[in-house]
Amino acid sequence: MAQKKTGERPAGQRGNTPRAPRDEAKEKSRQQSRAVSAKQAKGKGGNTPRTSTLQNGARPPGRGGGGRPGGRLSGTVMAWGAVGLVIIVVVVFVVVDLTKSPNTSYVPVTPAPAAVITDVTTIPTSVFNRVGIPASANLAVPTVISGQPPMTLDGKTPAMLYFGAEFCPFCAAERWGMVVALSRFGTFSGLKVTASSLTDNYSGTRTFSFYGSTYTSKYLSFFPIESETNIPTSTGYTSLQNPTPAEEKVIAKYSQPPYVQASPNSTPGSVSFPFVDIDNKVIISGANYSPGILAGASWSQIGATLDQPSNPIAQAIIGTSNYISAAICDATGGHPGNVCSSSGVQAAAKALKLK
Repeated sequence: MAQKKTGERPAGQRGNTPRAPRDEAKEKSRQQSRAVSAKQAKGKGGNTPRTSTLQNGARPPGRGGGGRPGGRLSGTVMAWGAVGLVIIVVVVFVVVDLTKSPNTSYVPVTPAPAAVITDVTTIPTSVFNRVGIPASANLAVPTVISGQPPMTLDGKTPAMLYFGAEFCPFCAAERWGMVVALSRFGTFSGLKVTASSLTDNYSGTRTFSFYGSTYTSKYLSFFPIESETNIPTSTGYTSLQNPTPAEEKVIAKYSQPPYVQASPNSTPGSVSFPFVDIDNKVIISGANYSPGILAGASWSQIGATLDQPSNPIAQAIIGTSNYISAAICDATGGHPGNVCSSSGVQAAAKALKLK
């Protein structure tokens, strides 16, 4: 049984594998301070200066024994004054904390809600079969390659490699189909949710993050790489994971022509995010559908559509998952049979000409 934990990786060099272009993002902050001053009150008394305290506890003339020494506060008053000061300080801190502006430069990574996990892992087989490869979804067809050895990473084969980033909106869209497909062959734990960059195209597309997750399957091993976060810096986004040398070789070879078609405006040697290699048999370079389909939808709203075969979101995600499942079935020799023989996966295999 293969189990893969995706956490911190050795700080390796990317070599000659450039990353996809990204927008620059800056966040400026300002601090304001206010000077506080106090003035000492002065009394008027002709040519005789007044004093607020008396030395040696002397009482002023004409005062009876029960009078209070001039200007001297009782212990009770001082105690209440201290309590009042503490209350004022606490109130000030609370007000400052409540009025602080929330961080709006990125959507943080948090544990995936249990209800969303249930939505993506309990889709009825009948829904996969009804969706198949829907023509209305206009899905991009993955690239089938031949004559290549099966992928072996960390001594494990067959294997599936994903290379993307949390800021990437196309990765955000593709992860939904990947999670749905892979959940038919194994089990995720530690999945997180987040969103793509808030300043890129298709900003804030809700999605998962594979960083820190574990995938367990007896059929294949999954190697996800989230190269960068969605947290903007002055030059891009903060770094997260680097490919291992073995993963770097796979990416450098199969993300380029003749295995994938170069984009018209791409820089030679660049990698289109997301890049997915399923056992060196099927390659996905870029998303299978537009992230715009998910625009404005929350994680729960997206998950809630997945049992509705006629919903455009469900058709895009489940159609993509059928393509991925067909490629995995080709790598596993048709196992498990109940998934690989299902009509939805068979329709995808026929579209890919794997049969």
